[in-house]
Amino acid sequence: MNVNSGNGHASPAQLPGYLLRPCHGPEDHGAMAAVRLGCAERDRIDARSVVEGLPTAAEIAEASAELDDPSGDQALVEYDGGVVGYATIRRWQERDGTWLYLHRGYLLPEHRGRGIGSAMLNWAESRVRRLVRQHGTARTAVLGSNAMASQRDATALLLDAGYRRVFSLVELELADLRQLPDLKPLPAGIRVGAVDPSSYREAWRTVVDSYAEAAFTERWTFERFLATADPTCWRAAWDREDMAGVALCSIRRQDATVGEVEELSVRQESRRLGLGRALLLDGLRCLREHGAETARLYTGTANPHRSYDLYESVGFRRQNEHVRYRKPISV
Repeated sequence: MNVNSGNGHASPAQLPGYLLRPCHGPEDHGAMAAVRLGCAERDRIDARSVVEGLPTAAEIAEASAELDDPSGDQALVEYDGGVVGYATIRRWQERDGTWLYLHRGYLLPEHRGRGIGSAMLNWAESRVRRLVRQHGTARTAVLGSNAMASQRDATALLLDAGYRRVFSLVELELADLRQLPDLKPLPAGIRVGAVDPSSYREAWRTVVDSYAEAAFTERWTFERFLATADPTCWRAAWDREDMAGVALCSIRRQDATVGEVEELSVRQESRRLGLGRALLLDGLRCLREHGAETARLYTGTANPHRSYDLYESVGFRRQNEHVRYRKPISV
């Protein structure tokens, strides 16, 4: 199976029986979901993960629809007429202007160790180089890929191909929302409550400002914030008239028994006052009231504000580590 850098298609010449082809749309989404399920045991995938779990065909369809070119930016590997793997590419611009071209590949365990993973990786890199030339982003573009710490095959493949680890996210779970610590009194003049529509922009700005010094973070526009808004369990803290922090919590659409803390941000001048803990606990109580039994969140392992300690103090425990790898692009 050779990768043709001109059009992204492949020939089965070197590895008979294998074919790398473009995604054909909805007819492929079920097979792609089956590949993910078939990788779960070998790669120790957490089906309840809020970072990367086991997507359904419908969820793969939604993700595919968000790609610039759903056919050209996804390639499927066939063997003996069946789909045994696939790769996908997406891109976004980070706060510092970097264009990240992120590719991910999934291959059934029984087909690993035959050079198929390397061929998928070569296809992805070739496709990205072509896109970079089309987009005119060569000066700011980088290759990226993700792998959970438990995905040893993918990790080894990336490291062998010259990728380097740049950061990781740790995912945590609070197993029982019935067991929450008591709230402690807040300083005078500070209150915690729901976020109404008139405060959406201020809540968005509070989150965006919290990432001002963070590396490798995607640009997040107010329009995108609104597009995914689910304010039922959003909580904010006000220091008199000024918003001092927010906790954006939501019920997982895929499983109504799981809540997610999507963001927890406290402005620098209001830290060390107990606001983060108060916001977190208030949001978790709201999730419980709306049917959630457990809660998940993720945070950077190098978080300078020691949020990991806060989450552990209210009962969250580590589940997974998700690692981002990068490599320069030579166009």
